[in-house]
Amino acid sequence: MSKEKLELMKHGKGFIAALDQSGGSTPKTLALYGVTPDMYADEKAMFEKIHGMRTRIINAPSFNSDRILGAILFENTMNSNIDGIPTSDYLWDKLHIVSFLKVDKGLDPLKDGVQLMKDDPNLPTLLDTAVQKGIFGTKMRSVIKEYNRAGIEKIVDQQFEVADIILSKGLIPIVEPEVDIHAEDKAKIETYLHQLIHRKLDALGPLKVILKLTPPEEDNLYYDFVTHQNIVRVAFLSGGYPQALANEKLSKNKGVIASFSRALSDGLNVNQDDAAFNETIKASIDAIYDASIK
Repeated sequence: MSKEKLELMKHGKGFIAALDQSGGSTPKTLALYGVTPDMYADEKAMFEKIHGMRTRIINAPSFNSDRILGAILFENTMNSNIDGIPTSDYLWDKLHIVSFLKVDKGLDPLKDGVQLMKDDPNLPTLLDTAVQKGIFGTKMRSVIKEYNRAGIEKIVDQQFEVADIILSKGLIPIVEPEVDIHAEDKAKIETYLHQLIHRKLDALGPLKVILKLTPPEEDNLYYDFVTHQNIVRVAFLSGGYPQALANEKLSKNKGVIASFSRALSDGLNVNQDDAAFNETIKASIDAIYDASIK
């Protein structure tokens, strides 16, 4: 593991750009970008379209280490190039931005109020590839939709069991037990989730993780994680909140940075010329950065 990258992620000023839309979420992302399904023939062409969007974002002048610490990549993006250079190498060598890899393969059907990550027997092989590609860490998402203590416990257990595998490969995992922003008992879920995560962190020994969480109903609920010895960083996802509201919620929580996806690409369109595109992404990056450093 690179000590330089670890120090940057732990102490740097900025946020994590989530550019990791997968096969399930890519059509919606492209549609918001103005690329409709009739504009690509198959999945391969779809991924080429989304890689083009990501490349355009990364090549924007404002997408740099002055504001952005890391970028989360989809596997297809990790295995693709930007200007003839492997994406993770381009991000680090050209922009000094750390790369993370989305490693979950989607979600199981809803059970006990939650959606666990699908089992992936090929995870160790993917992690080996990530190490070879110069990836610093990983990201894995599961979702809590209801206050069901057994389900929430399963979510946290699975997240940290997979984190152990990732840590054994020398990578830093982003642990992401998302709470659905529409959950009826969202505050109650978050209080119990906080307790469970704390227990897991205290049992990690010298190992360190990044937490990516939904903005909580109670401001600064997760502040003790920010200062925990086993935490590199605490980040908030946008979770479906509009950018302005996601930024507002983020700014009310001390020491937490953004890791936004939809909120980052808000307002971008394939038909924008470079000037309009770059102006739009710059406004988003500046606003998200400002909320991350408050």
